[in-house]
Amino acid sequence: MEISAQLKWTGDLQFVGRTGKGPAVVMDNPEGGSGPSPMEMVLMGVAGCTAMDVVSIMKKKRADMTDFQVNIAGERAEEHPRRYTKIKIEYVFSGKALKPKDAQRAIELSVTKYCSATASLNADIEYHYRIVETAD
Repeated sequence: MEISAQLKWTGDLQFVGRTGKGPAVVMDNPEGGSGPSPMEMVLMGVAGCTAMDVVSIMKKKRADMTDFQVNIAGERAEEHPRRYTKIKIEYVFSGKALKPKDAQRAIELSVTKYCSATASLNADIEYHYRIVETAD
């Protein structure tokens, strides 16, 4: 299954991204401040992926969750390409009579089996380009 996205440059270091017919997302650098940076979006993607897994698994276990939050932080290398060298994820569950073993198992399944975002951090990436000539 292929998923595609398009990123359109809007000026300075700001871009508008869209997947399929989904809503647009603005990306910017920290100085521009109109949206998260690409590396911040990587963190949000990882957090969102594992959060969806964990909530889905907890619902299947009929856990009485009233709130759920994922806090994520990444440490980046000092040298380029400044990749994430460490990512810390905290899962915060709220609810009634939640079982720690259910939460641990949901997280374990997300990390080891279901979260495609974290698994994709080591993806093989193919690079292609094309040049479009514009008239003056």
